[in-house]
Amino acid sequence: MSSVASSPEDERAGARASASAGADAPAASGAAPGEPPRVPVAATGLWRAVAALLRKELLVELRTLESVPGMSLFALSTFVVFHFALNRGSVEGDLGAGILWVTLLFAAMLGVNRLFVADADQGGFDGFLLAPVDRSAMFLAKALTLFAYLAVLELVAVPAFGLLLLGPSLGPALPGLLVALALGDLGVAVIGTLVAALAVQTRARDLLGPLLALPLLLPIVIGGSRASSPLLEQAHRAGLGGVPLRWLLTLGLYDLVFGLIAYAVFDFLLED
Repeated sequence: MSSVASSPEDERAGARASASAGADAPAASGAAPGEPPRVPVAATGLWRAVAALLRKELLVELRTLESVPGMSLFALSTFVVFHFALNRGSVEGDLGAGILWVTLLFAAMLGVNRLFVADADQGGFDGFLLAPVDRSAMFLAKALTLFAYLAVLELVAVPAFGLLLLGPSLGPALPGLLVALALGDLGVAVIGTLVAALAVQTRARDLLGPLLALPLLLPIVIGGSRASSPLLEQAHRAGLGGVPLRWLLTLGLYDLVFGLIAYAVFDFLLED
């Protein structure tokens, strides 16, 4: 009997060991007993999450072709309509810049309206909120996705604009025009992502999105047109002139302000 029974000291030692092991296990896993271990938010870096979400968005677009082809076809159709409606051999200066930027703006609205539709309809928001990642990762990924859509759109639309409406080669104006388009795309991507997140939860999202976005995007159209107008004039005169730095800086400042606002409020929009 003495060989089977344990002493009081052994029992107390075993109890202390069991309590210590039970206390260490939840602390190591970060979860209560019986629950799966929780991964800290810091374990998944912000930019790693952004890269994963961006890859997912681009793969979905490559497989479905829902946004970019429609945006490109809209821009081409609009340039064709202007070509026959104006009945002119070419456009230049303010007129050409206005046609280019307004067409790109309305084509971008097609992409803005579709930006969050799949997430809202197929439970993407719920899945993202359950993931241990920074909520700002979705904003950055969506803004980069929309920026990529706009870049592909302009690869098609700008040459078509030069061919159908501008007349002379875009070569002399192209470097400055690319800078203006990049700054404009950045502003459209930031504001479009913020507005799309606001409108997607409403019943009239296809109508509310453009109504909210167009007033906010008006300064981008003004700045982009003013920056592009002298560049298109230079293309007609086959000469090189100064880049309109004033309007480029205005576009950059507008992008920065709205980028900070959107980054600050997007978490609250996603939670609500």
